[in-house]
Amino acid sequence: MAATLTDVARHAGVSIATASRAFGEPDRLAAATLERVRLAAAELGYTTSQVATGARTIAVVVPDAANPVYATLLKAIQGQAWHGRHRIVLYDADEDLRRERESIELAGKADGLLLCSPRLPEADVLALIGDTPHVVINRLIPGVACVIMDADRGPSQAVEHLAALGHTHIAYASGPHGSWADDQRAHTVGRACERHGIRLTRLSNHAASIQGGRASAAAAVASGATAVIAYNDLVALGLEAGMSELGRVCPDDVSIVGIDDIELAGAVTPSLTTVRMPIARSGALAVELLLQSMAGTTPDEAAVLPSELIVRGSTAPPRG
Repeated sequence: MAATLTDVARHAGVSIATASRAFGEPDRLAAATLERVRLAAAELGYTTSQVATGARTIAVVVPDAANPVYATLLKAIQGQAWHGRHRIVLYDADEDLRRERESIELAGKADGLLLCSPRLPEADVLALIGDTPHVVINRLIPGVACVIMDADRGPSQAVEHLAALGHTHIAYASGPHGSWADDQRAHTVGRACERHGIRLTRLSNHAASIQGGRASAAAAVASGATAVIAYNDLVALGLEAGMSELGRVCPDDVSIVGIDDIELAGAVTPSLTTVRMPIARSGALAVELLLQSMAGTTPDEAAVLPSELIVRGSTAPPRG
């Protein structure tokens, strides 16, 4: 049997995420670590173009295909699957639990399944997946192969950045109800605020969209917070627009931080301070792990890919 990425990671004594970065983001690794992984790959005869024999059909279920995050994820999945000429079938749940349930049931007929940020309860997800080879992206489910975009380091850096600017009251603009990533990000922001002695106001759940951000704007203003960390960049951009209509200027009156670093984040004015998530790499790695699972080798750990804060123009010291 051909060597897998998991084999390379074990042989080199590193995590699957580190082994994956050696091929996808080599500049993020120390030279010695990179050399060790590449040497292990050479000894095992592993190459990134290795795929299971024969083209397969891979079903991908996403919460909202219109969201730029999932568009980026899908492009990376398609690009990685193309090496083996595997077919991609997309199911868009449209942030609807009933539609997500039906989509997973239909997707289970494919050779393999990539389930992105599922909103259904854990027990329902496990029951619906059944025996279909699968990988879950951006949600941790015990006993399931998962690729996680780190919700700790980057959001913690965001709070540290705002604390250094002098903010003492931060609001967190929540995303969709049932989102695992939203719970993780809110928890991280809460713990970081406690460490820095910052008051935190958590706003109610809204859609992960610009309109969801607009819907949060009035509550954000009413909270009196001088800075807001949003569930994602779309919510952050909607917040900025909604708060502007209420007479608040970013960053003079309120600093705003997003999460994801979509392409639009750096093109607006002011440019958006945000937490960069490894979206594309998550999609590519998930395909690699799924192909391993389809070949009979199930990864035995969750791969966690790092996040980092990108400081731009939407954050500044609080007025006065």
